[in-house]
Amino acid sequence: MSKDDKKKSTHLIGVDIGGTGIKGGIVDLKKGKLVGDRVRFDTPQPAAPEPVAEIVARVVEELSARDGAPTDDAPVGVTFPGIIQHGVAHSAANVDKSWIDFEIDRFFSERLGRPVEVINDADAAGLAEARYGAGKGVDGTVLVITLGTGIGSAFVFDGRLVPNAELGHLEIDGFDAESKASAVARERDGIGWEDYSVRLQRYFSHVEFLFSPELFIVGGGISKRADEYLPRLKLRTPIIPAELKNEAGIVGAALQVAIHHKLRK
Repeated sequence: MSKDDKKKSTHLIGVDIGGTGIKGGIVDLKKGKLVGDRVRFDTPQPAAPEPVAEIVARVVEELSARDGAPTDDAPVGVTFPGIIQHGVAHSAANVDKSWIDFEIDRFFSERLGRPVEVINDADAAGLAEARYGAGKGVDGTVLVITLGTGIGSAFVFDGRLVPNAELGHLEIDGFDAESKASAVARERDGIGWEDYSVRLQRYFSHVEFLFSPELFIVGGGISKRADEYLPRLKLRTPIIPAELKNEAGIVGAALQVAIHHKLRK
């Protein structure tokens, strides 16, 4: 195997499907970083299976033509904003509802002509963060919580993902947790950081009691302002901001497909 072939064997393509944009990159699995710039296109509207697949195919085609790209038959990892179980989508957030109960793995595999594995977007970001980012080297339970439009979550134990943990939908004080503690809830209710920290304290204390994690990692755009609220929280568990930012979903998608196909231990 040549030096270039060895390099390609540690590279996979990851694609991150969002409500407004579809982005992808070539991931170096040794480093957990992108090789070159990412590719991004707007998400088609309506975001139904066929038009979304066209954009995903364009992303993969453009990345495949680059230096350092994996072989044309290498599997591709794709994130999706919904619950994914046994290759089937069981929910759809900010995309067309025709995805619900859709055989998403098979659809993308047939469209791209290569194996494709789809993973929930929060799970992908959390897996990447636990393996390469703020949770690197931490054994036991790592919970990655994203504060955005809602509350996304990823449950990682000893580096292995426990998929589809919807911890933003825990009921706390009679309310869906994300309706009070998400970043959008803070903006909607017009509250400052101190009052928002009270809500986060209630949320994280409850999750801590349920799972006793070794580490909380907080992601989402609001993690850029972590110094406004994290120091106010009183928990047994260390709680720190995420590191991989906007690349986390792409990296996590590639990592998950590598784990599944035993391309990386």
